Amino acid sequence: MRLHIIAGPLLALFLHGASLFAQGGTRTGPLERALAAVSEPAIRAHLRFLAGDALEGRAPGTRGGLLSEMYIAAQFEAFGLEPAGENGSYFQPVSLVGITPQPSLIVGTNRRTLALEYLTEFVAWPEMPEPTVTADGELVFVGYGVTAPEWGWDDYVGEPLAGRIALILVNDPGLSDSTRFNGRQLTYYGRWTYKLEQAARMGATGALLIHTTESATYPWSVVRNSWSGEQIMLARRSGPGLRFAGWMTLDAGRRVMAAAGRDLDLMVQRAQRANFRPMRTGVNLAIDIRSSVRRFQASNVVGLIRGRDSAVADEGVVLVAHHDHKGIGSSLGGDSIYNGAQDNASGVAVLLAAASALGSAHLAPRRSVIFLATTAEESGLLGAESYVGNPSIPLERTLAAINIDGANLRGRTNDVPALGTERSTVGAVFVAAAAAENLTVSPDPNPAAGSFFRSDHFPFARAGVPVLSIRIGRQFVGKPPGWGAAEAERYTRERYHQPSDEFSPAFDLAGAVQQAKVMIRTAWALAQGTEFPTWNPDSEFRPAAERLRTLRGSR
Repeated sequence: MRLHIIAGPLLALFLHGASLFAQGGTRTGPLERALAAVSEPAIRAHLRFLAGDALEGRAPGTRGGLLSEMYIAAQFEAFGLEPAGENGSYFQPVSLVGITPQPSLIVGTNRRTLALEYLTEFVAWPEMPEPTVTADGELVFVGYGVTAPEWGWDDYVGEPLAGRIALILVNDPGLSDSTRFNGRQLTYYGRWTYKLEQAARMGATGALLIHTTESATYPWSVVRNSWSGEQIMLARRSGPGLRFAGWMTLDAGRRVMAAAGRDLDLMVQRAQRANFRPMRTGVNLAIDIRSSVRRFQASNVVGLIRGRDSAVADEGVVLVAHHDHKGIGSSLGGDSIYNGAQDNASGVAVLLAAASALGSAHLAPRRSVIFLATTAEESGLLGAESYVGNPSIPLERTLAAINIDGANLRGRTNDVPALGTERSTVGAVFVAAAAAENLTVSPDPNPAAGSFFRSDHFPFARAGVPVLSIRIGRQFVGKPPGWGAAEAERYTRERYHQPSDEFSPAFDLAGAVQQAKVMIRTAWALAQGTEFPTWNPDSEFRPAAERLRTLRGSR
């Protein structure tokens, strides 16, 4: 892993954090008391409850989602955390719209029509909260759908998209050419969210993403399960929007292009060139989406350990985990409850363990620590986005956000990765925290997945707050090399966003305890430190951070 060289005040921050770990090593130190309080049985109990069938998959705005919010708030209160939500409560309401679509899609070309099969060949949903959405327009292939001047790449040159429907490849050009972009390390340009945002900015009526397991980094089953059933969006949306969006299988795309006398594989090859230009396909697409629409509220749950130093108690570190999952959906193997044990009841269990441990230390760090359990992460990081727009502590006074999305349920490791360690000075603090637990910091185990852009730390990053997201190591104690990677791949294939992501008594939570302790050490060092963390000079988030720094300086 490449870590930037740290000099001057950044080195001082690193050494200050390390010295704090040494101070916390005494038997009577508050940090040591907090670390000793981390309990594997407590993590197991939280996980068992949150992932139980009674919570029905914890979908936002459902009975199970409400129960998860109430449970987390009750735990925060029991741990002695101050409420940091609205009106003196632990709850921060998030206004949402739920849309359950039933789409039909027909394409016409060369006086032929083809009807694609919903769920098998495509999924689609409206991008606006209306019970009926229709669209009709020519399909335009826009390659990767990327406009990136800094990379010398523009897939939209020369072809207006107004009134047309964009057909887009997932991922970015680095997937097939390691010399372009960041190679196989996915950039935000490769995320499906960016592609829909950019298609809307270019005036498209709708957009269809072409799925392959390699480019999406997950199989079609994940697409089918994630984008069927109720789709959730924020009640208030800003900026230009599409009328609809969706995914199409590669085979369905080939069939459609063949009907138009085109070869989709050749079109994909052309899209690998920097001089690619949008291609009109001669295919007309008509879509009709009938939906049930409900407006509702779900809640982030927010608790606070107030800093002991009144001069900086209004500054703080945010610890984040999302409490929602997919709810009740399509039945697979006779089971329709998407329990989300690893994703992300496990992360919330670690967050609660950290809250309990720091609450039991009997001496808070200098700055505050905010514990944030977000809603609607699975629907597009909506709870985190809502919090960033209305934070308990202003963003300019937020030192960092430390996220955990998927705790280690497979046993002790010798390593602990965290997304973002190479992006800001928070990485050095995390390295010291891991070393204090005899762990090495390993690189992102799957950079092609673009996980940095896929969880609740990302809205903080876009707003300029330095972030990390703690992941699961690969070097498992007592296991052969490659075992951890194989288990991670098996989870993605067999359990991710499926009803089989359930609680198991066989879970080995020693690794989750390790993650909790590293999270606590990192938060403690940041909250005790004398410097605000900074993004590295080459970070795309540095301009947003400079705006926060200006606000902080004007206090």
